[in-house]
Amino acid sequence: MIHKFSMHGANIVLDVNSGAVHVVDDLAYEILDELEKPDEEIEEKFSVKYGRAETSEALSELRKLQAAGLLMSEDILEEYLAENPISSEGEPVVKALCLHVAHDCNLRCRYCFASTGDFGTGRSLMPVSVAKKAIDFLIEKSGPRRNLEVDFFGGEPLLNFDTVRETVLYALEREKETGKRFRFTLTTNAVLLNEEHKEFINKYMGNVVLSLDGRPETNDRMRFRANGRGTYGDIVPKIKDMAESRGQDNYYVRGTFTRENLDFSKDVLHLADLGFKQVSVEPVVAAKDSGFDLRHEDLPVLFREYEDLAMEYVRRYREGRGFNFFHFMIDLEQGPCLIKRMKGCGSGHEYLAVTPEGDLYPCHQFTGMERFKLGNVN
Repeated sequence: MIHKFSMHGANIVLDVNSGAVHVVDDLAYEILDELEKPDEEIEEKFSVKYGRAETSEALSELRKLQAAGLLMSEDILEEYLAENPISSEGEPVVKALCLHVAHDCNLRCRYCFASTGDFGTGRSLMPVSVAKKAIDFLIEKSGPRRNLEVDFFGGEPLLNFDTVRETVLYALEREKETGKRFRFTLTTNAVLLNEEHKEFINKYMGNVVLSLDGRPETNDRMRFRANGRGTYGDIVPKIKDMAESRGQDNYYVRGTFTRENLDFSKDVLHLADLGFKQVSVEPVVAAKDSGFDLRHEDLPVLFREYEDLAMEYVRRYREGRGFNFFHFMIDLEQGPCLIKRMKGCGSGHEYLAVTPEGDLYPCHQFTGMERFKLGNVN
């Protein structure tokens, strides 16, 4: 199965089952509608308009892509499931934990899915003892997997930086005796970010996510302190410093857009204009009728925004002013592997969230929902 369309002078073809994306000329684009027919019949039909040599060459290239499994590829998902039923997989392997080291926050963001940081369970900080037990749990449940991931999350994890530091050092000690390898990440609103934090993060964190929504008015409308004061002016210098200290790599400035800034492409470009090279701006997850939730009637506007952003993205790249936008970074040669297509995300299977009390949930989005609680690291 393929999906093909033309946009801004380019003929784009997506091979659905392999995930490969091709840009083709007009001849190949037309041939694709007839590709199931015999070659002789195809050449006869298109030679009149394009000439036999050109038609033959285009058809040959398309057949090579077919043979390589990158065009008109078969969907082997059902066949794979028949031979490898999920029910026969046995004990799942856990490879990543989201450690909620702080169920508290120094901001009161309007769209916060975590109820301003406490996930509706009361404000608390994770003790070092619980964090260490979480590391032990991850090692035990990771089976033969060697590379493991730990994301320090909240709330605001810098409110509990001692636990972050002690957990990292403990995990590195356990590497020596287990042969495991840990990769650490941290997500922060950057309000508390200081030199001590920066030095530690740059030494130990494989990635850091820094929250900033874009233009000052966009950010401060949604992201503000308990007293109502916005954060843009305070955090932009800190985030700039962090990004530069990491060589503009291994970080993301991560924002959220809502119904109140459907023109979110301007926020993406504002972040790029600030000098950030790694940018991610994502749609809000919000309750219906919250006032800033995205609605079906907003989709045409959002589609245009993504299209406009893509054109500007390419223009800047050609001018030597490029930046990475997380949601445009796709593999054009192949899409997600079969296992990822089959299982989707790792929530509750390869990935778990851990509360300050050590409770286990499928992921941070389920935290505090008692019916989804899976157990405890203790």
